[in-house]
Amino acid sequence: MNEKILEIQNVKREFIMGTEIVRALKGVSFDVNAGEFVTIMGSSGSGKTTLLNMLGCLDKPTDGTYLLDRVNVKELSRDELARLRNTKIGFVFQAYNLLPRTSALENVELPLLYNPTIGTKERKERAIAALQAVKLDGRFDHTPNQLSGGQQQRVAIARALVNEPVMILADEATGNLDTRTSYEIMSLMQELNQNGKTIVFVTHEPDIASFSSRTVMLRDGKVQKDTQNTDRRSAKEALASLPESDDY
Repeated sequence: MNEKILEIQNVKREFIMGTEIVRALKGVSFDVNAGEFVTIMGSSGSGKTTLLNMLGCLDKPTDGTYLLDRVNVKELSRDELARLRNTKIGFVFQAYNLLPRTSALENVELPLLYNPTIGTKERKERAIAALQAVKLDGRFDHTPNQLSGGQQQRVAIARALVNEPVMILADEATGNLDTRTSYEIMSLMQELNQNGKTIVFVTHEPDIASFSSRTVMLRDGKVQKDTQNTDRRSAKEALASLPESDDY
């Protein structure tokens, strides 16, 4: 039996705005098993951002249950949530969120600074290994402004990997990238998934979702569809099929 990394059961999230109650999530249920690559899709107003905040332990459900690696998120204090985020989840953002005057290596080391059990030597070794895993050998000392958008996103993915999380949570991670660079990032994501990483990837782009093994579609705060991608595309093959250059 597959180990469940995420267990979401009848999760509801309501916000009080003035005299109105906004029901952003209206009973969402799905599980994610270890080693899955799941995309979450939905248009504006579908509840996608609210769900993302909950999966990332930045928010708690109003009702229902969310278990992350068998830990009930709803029962945790603010400090416990922060610890869980740091140890269990590797975040990848659309805007990279790298420190601008800091080298790639130092950016990747950053999450480990909050872990008192890891010393300077191990921190550097793990950061180097994470950058090598995303194929950024020779770029350790480069600052973000010396890197392309795709390279910056690779640094961000290395930062997500460095704490050896149970899940990589990516929010529109290809949203700022052109098609070729997007496919390069998805090829890397597929490679990480083949090596056992569990990935939850939020996107609004169907072609990006086609690289995952499963798609959960949200609409009006509910799961509209939850389907296995039987014709899963290879990002490496899609990349190879692109024209040599799109430059004008």
